[in-house]
Amino acid sequence: MTQCLYICICLGMIIFQSAIMPHIPLFDSFYDLLIPFIVYIGLFRTFHEGLAVIILFGFVMDNLSGGPLGLYITSYFWIFITARWIIKLFHARHTLILLFVVAAGVLMQNLIFIGSLAIITQGSKFSESAIKIVSTQVLWAMITGPLFLIFFDFAHQRWDKWLDRLKAERDR
Repeated sequence: MTQCLYICICLGMIIFQSAIMPHIPLFDSFYDLLIPFIVYIGLFRTFHEGLAVIILFGFVMDNLSGGPLGLYITSYFWIFITARWIIKLFHARHTLILLFVVAAGVLMQNLIFIGSLAIITQGSKFSESAIKIVSTQVLWAMITGPLFLIFFDFAHQRWDKWLDRLKAERDR
């Protein structure tokens, strides 16, 4: 049943990101909205729950992006693994972790994308505009990332309580 919540959240974010955000000038260089969700799953949920979400929505984003197949799956996988590794070293709900972990995920995704582009084009030049866009995305992630993580945690707790109530009513 939790997967239903994940699917709804991710599909809603993909639709918002691809259909609405490009038409809002303030968000023209915003980061991938699935990154905070991938980080949330990596920090607060089990490995098996997260792996299924990463594969499914990495595949969806790969197909929507028009880029090389596997680029989003790869970046989501490494962001998820990094989040899992972070909770082995730090307490997941620590304020500083929440502040920087989404920004680190955005930076990691951009480095994977830039590295893939450099391999494909066999070039190593990076333009100033690419650095500016990555910097803007990391700044956005530092500002909004903790808010997304708090929202996902709140929504997931409410969802669990609702499911528990339904289960208790059904068992009566």
